[in-house]
Amino acid sequence: MSRIFCIANQKGGVGKTTTCVNLAAGLARIGQRVLLVDLDPQGNATMGSGVDKRTLPTTVYDVLLETASVAEARARAEKAGYDVLGANRELAGAEVELVALEHRHERLRRALRAADADYDFVLIDCPPSLSMLTLNGLCSAHGVIVPMQCEYFALEGLTDLVNTVKQVHANLNKDLQLIGLLRVMFDPRITLQTQVSDQLKAHFGEKVFNTVIPRNVRLAEAPSYGLPGVVFDPSSKGAQAFIEFAREMVERVTAETAAASS
Repeated sequence: MSRIFCIANQKGGVGKTTTCVNLAAGLARIGQRVLLVDLDPQGNATMGSGVDKRTLPTTVYDVLLETASVAEARARAEKAGYDVLGANRELAGAEVELVALEHRHERLRRALRAADADYDFVLIDCPPSLSMLTLNGLCSAHGVIVPMQCEYFALEGLTDLVNTVKQVHANLNKDLQLIGLLRVMFDPRITLQTQVSDQLKAHFGEKVFNTVIPRNVRLAEAPSYGLPGVVFDPSSKGAQAFIEFAREMVERVTAETAAASS
């Protein structure tokens, strides 16, 4: 059975897409079968995986409207080693079209269920808003991974997201939980970032991942080459951190599965 995770934060510019593509590449590098689902109409995760959104014959838009299955719509990110359910500008129209449809918040969940045996991990890159697209992602997922910078305003946005996760858990998806907080673009030389990091660990405890993603130029350069940083420069500090994060994710999932079966 695949484990499905949303990469979400209602604040923009916090590294959601960077986290999603590099975690996918990191998991693929350590032998996991991965599907990346791009739910953002900008299609940055699609392009950042090396898949040209402009030439895709079918996308996640077709999956949401149930005119194509995941198997029919997915593309292969050859260099990165994982599959992509891509997105392009068409997806912006899905927001309006889904409102009038039955089971509008369950469409992605039903589609992913049909591809359950094909993957170990499914990662969903959500847009930076609580939209019908984000809701489809949250209703499909077992958990939410929150990438966040260790800054004051990030803490305020985190409160909103935690409340959203609680509401979706209570009303639409009993499996959904906050898996963990990932500290990204971290610079230990900045006192405020260290203080916010300490506050996160004090308040959320084990929900804060041990891995910290440093601020890294190579991660920032990689999307312009259409590659995750893990593939673009595997020896960089950012890439190494994401590979370590992938290992931590596998360990967490393995431990949770063992605890649930005991």
